Amino acid sequence: MTKSGIIRTGIGGWTFDPWDDSFYPSDLPKKRQLEYASRQMTAIEVNGTYYSSQKPATFAKWASEVPDNFVFSLKASRFCTNRKILAEAGPSVEKFLHQGIEELGPHLGPILWQFMGTKKFDGEDFEAFLGLLPKELNGLPLRHVVEPRHESFQVPEFIDMLRRHGVAAVCADHHDYPMFADPTADFVYARLQKGADETPTCYPASDLDAWSGRFETYAAGGTPEDLTLIAGDKPAEQIPRDVFAFFISGGKVNAPKGAIELQKRVG
Repeated sequence: MTKSGIIRTGIGGWTFDPWDDSFYPSDLPKKRQLEYASRQMTAIEVNGTYYSSQKPATFAKWASEVPDNFVFSLKASRFCTNRKILAEAGPSVEKFLHQGIEELGPHLGPILWQFMGTKKFDGEDFEAFLGLLPKELNGLPLRHVVEPRHESFQVPEFIDMLRRHGVAAVCADHHDYPMFADPTADFVYARLQKGADETPTCYPASDLDAWSGRFETYAAGGTPEDLTLIAGDKPAEQIPRDVFAFFISGGKVNAPKGAIELQKRVG
């Protein structure tokens, strides 16, 4: 076991028209944007898998274009999570997992299961859903992170449940969505969504400094003292944790620069 986990920073996707001017070299062909982006940062969260399935050859192509230490986080299909009864999502979960994602091999990072803001916490149903998420796929280890966006999930029962299943919850830096800062798995997954287009680095330098300190604390096995915990009376096990931090939505024009600057701070 190492003394600290690996901290990776990145963005959502790699195609966004404003990035043609603000991030990518002017003479770079679009077909080489993933190749370029994956060498400027260490992770990308793929949103396209939320809306439609991909072919195994597509995942294999992505894997062939990125360096060894780079990972993709995949957002799971909306058909798995946008439903009244989550316990009935089994067939959709199977379909998503067996579309060929194992072609990513070691480049496969956490799978993000995102829920609508209107989805309220139902302990029995949600635990049944967590039971549908396998630990591996054809020998490839899987990591799962859930993103509830309703405040009813901010209860100790939910944190206990995640720890039983070894699943993380999104540490969301968002104006409206709840934040889950309690570590519940062997990794932490943050979505930084308060950036601004007028800020050259997406987040101000002071905020980048603050978040880099928090992520280093998580990676070393601790819990940041300046984030509110839901189950503070039940501290998490102190183990090294990998950290995945993505600049999403807010300040998207400069999200790549934010990821690059944050990566510099955490090494």
